Amino acid sequence: MYNFHFTIDKINKNKKLEKSFLKKYKNYPPKLSDVIVVFGGDGFMLQTLKKYQKYNKPFYGINRGTYGFLMNKFKSFNLKKVILNSKLISISPLQIKIRTKNNKIFNSIAINEISLLRQSKQTASLRIIVGKKILIKKLVSDGVLISTPAGSTAYNMSVGGPILSLNSKKIAITSISPFRPRRWKGKTVPSTASIIIENLNIRKRSVSAVADNIEVRNIKSVNVKTNNQIKFKLMYDKRNSLVKKIKLEQIRHSL
Repeated sequence: MYNFHFTIDKINKNKKLEKSFLKKYKNYPPKLSDVIVVFGGDGFMLQTLKKYQKYNKPFYGINRGTYGFLMNKFKSFNLKKVILNSKLISISPLQIKIRTKNNKIFNSIAINEISLLRQSKQTASLRIIVGKKILIKKLVSDGVLISTPAGSTAYNMSVGGPILSLNSKKIAITSISPFRPRRWKGKTVPSTASIIIENLNIRKRSVSAVADNIEVRNIKSVNVKTNNQIKFKLMYDKRNSLVKKIKLEQIRHSL
């Protein structure tokens, strides 16, 4: 017996499918549910994971967006059967500490990636430190991003970063349009690594930090590390799991 909590992206104007589910199943409060069912796209799923994190429930996403990489295709109104035949995976986010030029501190998590981007016509000037070693003394570029394995097929892949297997225990540091050093595309580091990115010219070269759907402007530095204490539980159809989706993208990427 499963109790479901349904959450629906309000941007989706055609809600016939969602209404059909709500007629068939009772919409329990998140605390009393066994599974949180998400209707929407990847962006809405990321928001929902953070919103309902405190309940420690598994999430089953039904794609009502565009690509829906984190979601499942609609299969059947027999949701209980679909859930019983699904596969559960766990992913951990990046823990992020952002310091602005005014020394304000923002703490957040990123399930896909954190990206640092130039705010003006001036390129960003960044230093990247991994552990106690300087990885790049000065990177002049449009920015840089740090991606989890789950997020490596999103923005990270679009800017030429590596696609990471879900169980790789790695995170990707990927430069965005590097100018100096021109050939530095990035580096894959262990998921246990602590990463610091510093803005070397706060006055003239403003930089913003975007953690999934949260943006902080005029940053001074960002500290990033995988938070293995947080486990988001996602449910997928066995024939089209997130692991298989990532493997398929790796094959396509290698062609």
